[in-house]
Amino acid sequence: MRRLLKLLIAAAVLGAAGFFWLTIPVRVTPEDFAGVEGDETAGEAVFIAAGCSSCHSAPEAKDTRVLTGGQRFPSEFGTFVAPNISMHPEAGIGGWTLVDFATALRHGTSPDGQHYFPAFPYTSYVRMTDQQIADLWAFMRTLPADTSPSQPHEVSFPFSFRRGIGLWKLLNLSPGWVVQDAPTPQIERGRVLVEALGHCGECHTPRNAMGGLKLDAWLSGAPNPSGKGRIPALTPGEFDWSAADIAYYLETGFTPDFDSAGGHMVAVIKNFSQLPPEDREAVAAYLKALP
Repeated sequence: MRRLLKLLIAAAVLGAAGFFWLTIPVRVTPEDFAGVEGDETAGEAVFIAAGCSSCHSAPEAKDTRVLTGGQRFPSEFGTFVAPNISMHPEAGIGGWTLVDFATALRHGTSPDGQHYFPAFPYTSYVRMTDQQIADLWAFMRTLPADTSPSQPHEVSFPFSFRRGIGLWKLLNLSPGWVVQDAPTPQIERGRVLVEALGHCGECHTPRNAMGGLKLDAWLSGAPNPSGKGRIPALTPGEFDWSAADIAYYLETGFTPDFDSAGGHMVAVIKNFSQLPPEDREAVAAYLKALP
């Protein structure tokens, strides 16, 4: 009995050590971004395509480039509340460095070494290039500071256990493209906009029991996290719009059957309507090329 107890204790210690090692938050090193200079003009386009203000401006805000936070996003795991990511050094992220910012986008890790909840779509942003991240940071630095404190997420145990997110990342965080083949520059640009910056898969792809994206059902539609309705599929066979219809919708919000965008798509349309026509056409080309 004593020997069995010792074995159980040893196994528990080894298991805890293994869990601790596997879930260590990953960081970007300063060397990774040595010599990378951001361009704020290019960064504004990244900011718009990535929809930063759509989530991080205050509810009903008139100036959506004041990134106060406070919008609430319900899910089956709890309600996530967008934080203040303005340039205020205490309330926001004004005290961060480029490396801190890249670490958050690429690895979902905070400057103090905590795992971010994947409601922050770093599973998509991980595909951003070093230059895109540096450009976005350069633009973010030009935005106003706001003193509003971030509100806590409303997530209960066990989902509130941040260290466990490290295991979730091992299963669900990968920098690889979902669609491997991008045969033309236009489709390649569309892939960047859909799979990385626009993070379209975060809503339009179903999730497994632990909230990871089912990449083998990429963009095939998903239940609305709020519990109301379903987010439509964007795959051929389920989604029969022409490329011109898709590009026009992303510019105006009007569908081919004379309906208009609603819900969170209103913010997406607002963002994509500010991008060059070539970008909307690239998204359309990517979607039409999906298997």
